[in-house]
Amino acid sequence: MSEMIHQTVGKLLAKRAEEIPNHEALVYSDRNLRYTYKEFDQLCSKVARGLMALGIKKGENLAVWATNVPEWVTLQFATGKMGSVLVTVNTNYRSAELEYLLKQSESTSIILIEDYRGNSYIDTMYELCPELHTSEPGQLNSKRLPLLKNVVVISDKQYNGAYNWSDILEMADQVTESELDERMNSLEPEDVINMQYTSGTTGFPKGVMLTHSNLVNNAYNIAYCMELTKEDRLCIPVPFFHCFGCVIGTLACVSVGATMVPVQEFDPEEVLKTVEKEKCTALHGVPTMFIAELNHPNFEKYDTSTLRTGVMAGANCPVEVMKSVMDKMYMKEITICYGQTESSPVITQSRTNDPIELRVETVGRALPNVEVKIVEPGSTEPLPPNEQGELCTRGYHVMKGYYNNPEATNEAIDAEGWLHTGDLAVMDENGYVRITGRLKDMIIRGGENVYPREIEEFLYTHPKILDAQVIGVPDEKYGEELMAWVILKEGETAEVDEIKEFFKGKISRHKIPRHIIFTKEYPMTASGKIQKFKLREQSMNLLSQ
Repeated sequence: MSEMIHQTVGKLLAKRAEEIPNHEALVYSDRNLRYTYKEFDQLCSKVARGLMALGIKKGENLAVWATNVPEWVTLQFATGKMGSVLVTVNTNYRSAELEYLLKQSESTSIILIEDYRGNSYIDTMYELCPELHTSEPGQLNSKRLPLLKNVVVISDKQYNGAYNWSDILEMADQVTESELDERMNSLEPEDVINMQYTSGTTGFPKGVMLTHSNLVNNAYNIAYCMELTKEDRLCIPVPFFHCFGCVIGTLACVSVGATMVPVQEFDPEEVLKTVEKEKCTALHGVPTMFIAELNHPNFEKYDTSTLRTGVMAGANCPVEVMKSVMDKMYMKEITICYGQTESSPVITQSRTNDPIELRVETVGRALPNVEVKIVEPGSTEPLPPNEQGELCTRGYHVMKGYYNNPEATNEAIDAEGWLHTGDLAVMDENGYVRITGRLKDMIIRGGENVYPREIEEFLYTHPKILDAQVIGVPDEKYGEELMAWVILKEGETAEVDEIKEFFKGKISRHKIPRHIIFTKEYPMTASGKIQKFKLREQSMNLLSQ
């Protein structure tokens, strides 16, 4: 059984820097950027002091909107030292989603890169806050986002109303080491330090509040299950804005003193190149990433024989993929994780020595110090082994709650502290869990959770649309793809491309339905509820023609 760790994120890093100062902590292979634990710890302290100089208080919310750049991981541990809450923003977000998140999270600062995949983050900020054009850095007074004061751009270029990353580093001199120590010593393991937005069936994303204790212990237990040690070098191509990147990835490394080797934006060949060049021993990914790596035309050119372990999560893994990863990529000890943001994120994990059947057919068993039970949906009564019900979990890993949303928190966590996941599962006599379905209609597309209600609400804003229903349909590449069934208003006509065009620039690309079907009516129950399972059957018939 692994021990519980009573430590903050900032102190965890400081402890590693003390124990293994000259060991590599963070490596960006393509930039030839390398920090030892001592250097990385010092840099994070400097950024922490810079943030304090900006006036950011303990418990204040600070958003980060960036790909896996070095500044992201530095911010993760800098905020862990000075106690502001890091609010992670999905890199695919567009203006409406960003505005909602910044408002709901009450963030006072945002740190962002210039652009990503043709989406200009800078333009989005000026669109949301035109006042930036004429304001002094740190003095923003925005009508739409009244609490937002600081905009920091990770760039050398100067932008009106915004600080640069280098300004933060320079401002660090205004705050002493002892002031930072005082701040760091005032933090408690039970304080919230990270907030990630996840949707529910209600459509609008909710801010999941995660504490130092949630994250540090979950990260350590994940490392323990994959037998990660300081001798390991972990390639991290999954995004930091998800728990997969910043808990199962970076924090798991720091929890045992392993080396973090991030890939800035996922590219299968870049991953293979990095693994070979840095002699990585571990690799993370969702199944689609592993498929892309294995099927890359240059796969054979790269030596991945140093690989041993890692985590595959985010969606069900096909047997053949798992076998190929173990044989062709040498990852004999790869593990499977299951969880959700609300549980920091991992609830169950397979172990490195589990037979392949258990690694493919199940999502492993509960992490150390984590309780799992399967209940009759709608009740708290545990079911006997091998009976399907809702998976519930309790322990150190359960979130503090949803930000400013006590109703949703009470719906998710019962009076006895059990988190109701909304997932249907079966658990065998040995505690191995199989996920069998979802109580909610959530769609998992390539490891990204997509919630039909959010897309439906957006479709309702189209002037020609009367009603819309969104469902998930099987897809070879992404596991699931979105299909929208649309009823147009009386007398209106529309083309599929016209509807798709309506989404562009307003909603993340992965949320735009691949298939759009126009219909006159939906299958209904006697009481007038739409039967989504029947829509799904009709969709399958259409797609198989």
